[in-house]
Amino acid sequence: MSTVQTRQDTQDYQRLFLQDVPLIDVRAPIEFTQGAFPCSVNLPLMNDSERQAVGTCYKQQGQQAAIALGHSLVNGKLREQRTQAWIEQCARQPEGYIYCFRGGLRSQLVQQWLREAGVDYPRVIGGYKALRNFLLGALEAAAVLPMLIVGGNTGSGKTLLINELAAGIDLEGIAHHRGSSFGRTLVKQPTQIDFENHLAIRMLKKQHAGCRHWVLEDESRIIGSTNLPLSLFNGMQQAALVVIDDPFDVRVARLQDEYIDRMRIAFEQAYGEQDGWRQYDEYLHHGLFAIRRRLGLELFQQLTLRLESALQVQRLSGQSEAHQQWLVPLLQHYYDPMYRYQLEKKTQRVIFRGNYAQVREFLMTYSQNNGE
Repeated sequence: MSTVQTRQDTQDYQRLFLQDVPLIDVRAPIEFTQGAFPCSVNLPLMNDSERQAVGTCYKQQGQQAAIALGHSLVNGKLREQRTQAWIEQCARQPEGYIYCFRGGLRSQLVQQWLREAGVDYPRVIGGYKALRNFLLGALEAAAVLPMLIVGGNTGSGKTLLINELAAGIDLEGIAHHRGSSFGRTLVKQPTQIDFENHLAIRMLKKQHAGCRHWVLEDESRIIGSTNLPLSLFNGMQQAALVVIDDPFDVRVARLQDEYIDRMRIAFEQAYGEQDGWRQYDEYLHHGLFAIRRRLGLELFQQLTLRLESALQVQRLSGQSEAHQQWLVPLLQHYYDPMYRYQLEKKTQRVIFRGNYAQVREFLMTYSQNNGE
């Protein structure tokens, strides 16, 4: 008679993240929404209202009464439905694991019900809390590595360059936001916890692949609605800086391609021609409106009129060149002076300046000499 080899419960958190091991999160939906992990799917033992009722019972009457209430709430047909969903997910991803908040009652109960149904599926010891603490520790460890910061005026191609480098970490890409008033993308920004989790996993994987330093974009601490971890941001504030000095017309062309042409296509692909155009129009208007106080009322009104005129031309002809009528003065009167002012405070940290190709060459050589 053959012996069935069962997989053990695990505390090897690093392997789970490095190998993108599938995870079944049996916490309530509200817990999952606040923060989870990239390879996890939410199949809760209890929904939000059931969990709240059990939590209240636990506080008022203790653990045994809470467990009894939980069993009575998730019983009969409901228990069968949820168990069937777990069984199907286990079959789809036989190499995965179950977790709850602390790896305690909920995941053990799901394990027990699965076993009764003939499925042996392991859990993560310590649950979400242990996984999250592991990633926070990984972030702290990553923030200690040497860093190089890539600076340059708006439109210098900083993010493009970061993504060309093995040691590059695209913070804006992970945040789904490009860090300016026009920075939103069509992908919703992650919660703060999800942003930190994704960032930690990205850094963990790169370190495992041999990265011994980071190349990061010159960012403020806040990217859209997410915040950089303080230890990482503090390290960035002390790090050496390389600056891309690309010609003005090259920068304008990049910005027009990224924020005008590509965003129109993205909106129309996502929402259809009519609604997509409306949302694209609103996106550009909102970008200007968000900085109206810093622009001053007169300049804001001038640029808004030029934006509206450019949109009319683009809507009729499909041509986007008229947007330069507001984009050029926006750079000249707002973004470039602001960046020059910020860079003046960091001049002692600048170790190299050049155009995009020269900075790329410098960083490639630096990486070869300092290990990826």
